[in-house]
Amino acid sequence: MLGNWFKTTILMAAIVALFGLVGAALGGAGGMLIALVIAAAMNVYAYWFSDKAVLKMYGAEEITADNVQFRNYYQMVRSLAENAQLPMPKVYVINETQPNAFATGRNPENAAVAATLGIMQILSERELRGVMAHELAHVKNRDTLISTISATVAGAIASIAQFGMLFGGGHHENGERNVNPVIGILVMLLAPLAASLIQMAISRSREFEADRGGAEICRDPQALASALEKIHNYAHRIPNETAEAHPETAQMMIINPLSGRSFDSLFSTHPRTEERIAKLMQLANLY
Repeated sequence: MLGNWFKTTILMAAIVALFGLVGAALGGAGGMLIALVIAAAMNVYAYWFSDKAVLKMYGAEEITADNVQFRNYYQMVRSLAENAQLPMPKVYVINETQPNAFATGRNPENAAVAATLGIMQILSERELRGVMAHELAHVKNRDTLISTISATVAGAIASIAQFGMLFGGGHHENGERNVNPVIGILVMLLAPLAASLIQMAISRSREFEADRGGAEICRDPQALASALEKIHNYAHRIPNETAEAHPETAQMMIINPLSGRSFDSLFSTHPRTEERIAKLMQLANLY
């Protein structure tokens, strides 16, 4: 637990430090402030309203305890939320054949969890319980806030890289630029790349932590490990058209929903499934 949190903290510090370096090199104090304000405004909006937008995007249907068809699913989430000492989240079903699930919401009091019909068809009840425990761990860990902060800084870095050479902070008093053009171009090209790599690494570290937290909530690491293996195998073969059209939502899913992309890439939002399973199996000895 401490290892993943420490890694996340180091990565968050790294992306903030990168922001400061790029701002100083290209945009100066004024440009750095403008970029941060713009990126922060965009991500504050996303933080408050993205949950509704993504649920609508995926055509998610909210269910209640009165829904006969999904009563077991709803009661499962309720039981797990009690185990995790969390408020009861809103529960959704997505009419999608690819097996997947995600959590959203700005805090535990305004959280929602969603699962596809596909995941309910291929997983046993025990395995589905492990998956929903993983999603509730994201809620408990406030991973939406962490991803919003990292996205804010990464967005600010991208803005500075695009417009930084236009800001006044990059000039001498006599009006000449104090940034070597070659260095400036390299920074503009490489800084957003570095920010993306750090952001993806943060996302991967939070997946590991949600796996550990999910195992603790359901007290059955093997069930989650088995579920991850099944979902991984099916997700490779069954396309998710909504995810393909909106790849920015891929990081929300328990398994990368995008086809034709390397799951082992530095740009992957998810760790290698084999590594996640191995860590879960190590935890199994504790239960």
